[in-house]
Amino acid sequence: MPPPSDIVKVAIEWPGAFPKLMEIDQKKPLSAIIKEVCEGWSLGNHENFALQNADSTNFYITEKNRNDIKNGSILRLTTSPSQTAAQLHERIQSSSMDAKLEALKDLANSSRDVTFAQEFINLDGISLLTQMVESGTDFGDLLSFTLTAFVELMDHGIVSWDTFSVAFIKKIAGYVNKSAMDTAVLQRSLAILESMVLNSQDLYQKVAQEITIGQLIPHLQGTDQDIQTYTIAVINALFLKAPEDKRQEMAHILAQKQLRSIILSNVIRSPKPINDEMAHQLYVLQVLTFNLLEDRMMTKMDPQDQAQRDIIFELRRIAFDVECEPNNSGSIEKRKSMYTRDYKKLGFINHVNPAMDFTQIPPGMLALDNMLYFARHHQDAYIRIVLENSSREDKHECPFGRSSIELTKMLCETLKVGELPSENCHDFHPMFFTHDRSFEEFFCICIQLLNKTWKEMRATSEDFNKVMQVVRDQIMRALTQKPNSLDQLKSRLQNLSYTEILKIRQSERMNQEDFQSRPILELREKIQPEIMELIKQQRLNRLCDGTCFRKISSRRRQDKFWYCRLSPNHKVLHYGDLEESPLGEVSHDLLQEKLPVADIKAVVTGKDCPHMKEKGALKQNKEVLELAFSVLYESDEYLNFIAPDKHEYCVWTDGLNALLGKEMTSDFTKSDMDTLLSMEMKLRLLDLENIQIPEAPPPIPKEPSNYDFVYDCN
Repeated sequence: MPPPSDIVKVAIEWPGAFPKLMEIDQKKPLSAIIKEVCEGWSLGNHENFALQNADSTNFYITEKNRNDIKNGSILRLTTSPSQTAAQLHERIQSSSMDAKLEALKDLANSSRDVTFAQEFINLDGISLLTQMVESGTDFGDLLSFTLTAFVELMDHGIVSWDTFSVAFIKKIAGYVNKSAMDTAVLQRSLAILESMVLNSQDLYQKVAQEITIGQLIPHLQGTDQDIQTYTIAVINALFLKAPEDKRQEMAHILAQKQLRSIILSNVIRSPKPINDEMAHQLYVLQVLTFNLLEDRMMTKMDPQDQAQRDIIFELRRIAFDVECEPNNSGSIEKRKSMYTRDYKKLGFINHVNPAMDFTQIPPGMLALDNMLYFARHHQDAYIRIVLENSSREDKHECPFGRSSIELTKMLCETLKVGELPSENCHDFHPMFFTHDRSFEEFFCICIQLLNKTWKEMRATSEDFNKVMQVVRDQIMRALTQKPNSLDQLKSRLQNLSYTEILKIRQSERMNQEDFQSRPILELREKIQPEIMELIKQQRLNRLCDGTCFRKISSRRRQDKFWYCRLSPNHKVLHYGDLEESPLGEVSHDLLQEKLPVADIKAVVTGKDCPHMKEKGALKQNKEVLELAFSVLYESDEYLNFIAPDKHEYCVWTDGLNALLGKEMTSDFTKSDMDTLLSMEMKLRLLDLENIQIPEAPPPIPKEPSNYDFVYDCN
């Protein structure tokens, strides 16, 4: 008979004694269980004791998390969080440097547990740490562990960041500004400054007064990628929280300090591979830089503004090399007629008043800025495009003005100008760090591509939207290859001619072609169950290999992992915590926790998951929400997952549904089904290539008048 669901079998350790095996009744109060354990070892004052996980986390068992205890868990009897906090509070004030250092190490380790953190904070522990920092008497390892403990305690979100003094901020900023500083201290100091800026507008003002970009730049020129990552994170935070009127000014300072070229040479082109956190920070910087264009993108042109109209005159002058005519030369009608003719050649929709073309937002004035940049910095290419099209028939000319406006709008959509950076995205493009005016240069390459594609398609004005679709396809395919420079982008686009795009599309259509004739549909239906069984086996095999998942937390940077895998007989899920991300598979022996598949009641995803219903930053994160799933077992017990990516999410949700005998419905399954089914269909129909398959079977012929032709075997 199986044990009751409320009974958990565990081992409990106590220093100097043999571990005790006992059954914990989850219905009993935790204090009663601790009392029972203490009495077993003849320990008095049971209220001064607590139970703790005997693993690398050392987290305390509380009424809130006690349901996480699994059969076979190893627990440790230890002093209560309040007593431990009080002891550490006293120890870190020791006059002995060695004792103080050991106490700070223990504090940094214990502060990861929210139960301990709450008790230590209740003793005004944060104030004590800040006073120690402000006093300036600690340095080296003492200071490093003090700051580590501070970061861990603040990470729980118990204390508001608005409570810190200017003296503390100055001290932390001073560690960052020093040319020679201990790496660990510098790293923690940068992390504290980033959190201050992101969590408090008031602290942003104070930090911005203490830290200059010039003082941060030297940290990027070293070889420690963690320091570089934290430095860019601080720059991003200052950029993100700066008032709108200050962002352009900050961008100008970044340009003056040559931040882009320093990042390019010391980070992107460094021999060290770029890790995920660095890639994320570079992506954020890329997004924030492009967002500076939002103001121009959302500004309509004022047809009455002479300075803005002068830009259009400049475009006309460069294209046709027109000397500025005196105001009294020729009649007004003659000049208007000449302007209208030239504006038509420049490809504006409104030939009489081209300023009206720039009243659409987006792209607003940004399109005109791009056109002027192209005309001034790539003058030969600009003149060639304009004159080349003005010499064609009206219906075959590629309208430069209209094309530039639509292309600018497309590029803004592609690069998501104006949108805030995503929490988990790492999609930065190295080529945008190779030029100070990378967006304008990107436009210049793409407008020449558009003109080339127009000619290759032999397009007319009616084909404008078709050409734009092809150009979008060319640009997106080139960007997915992550070119390292703008010249490499040109090369990739050169290879993606209209003819090549047609071949690629044709190939993709062939791979996804859905034959509609009845015999083919019947064959598909017959093959489909075999393919689905093959997919199911692949999913279960992947679950047997297992996956490393990150621990769920509100912290942005995570270094805690756990591993889960299915047993070869598909009957048990083995899982357990890991110290670091594994390089390969983790054996079942190292995974102490077990969950029988037979106990699984359901699999829930997205916002239905319990860990997505909790308060915190994760709740608002769309990407995390799309990767979350949970396994429900017993009455209200859950095993919560956040997949490392969409692929693993689909594999695990499919595999778990397959184990429960439910349908696999992920996008990944649909894609695999289409690919494998198409491949199997083509293999089976190879002999019928170029043979028309009839919609209906041929008619059955009439019976013959006699069967004399039948051969008698006897």
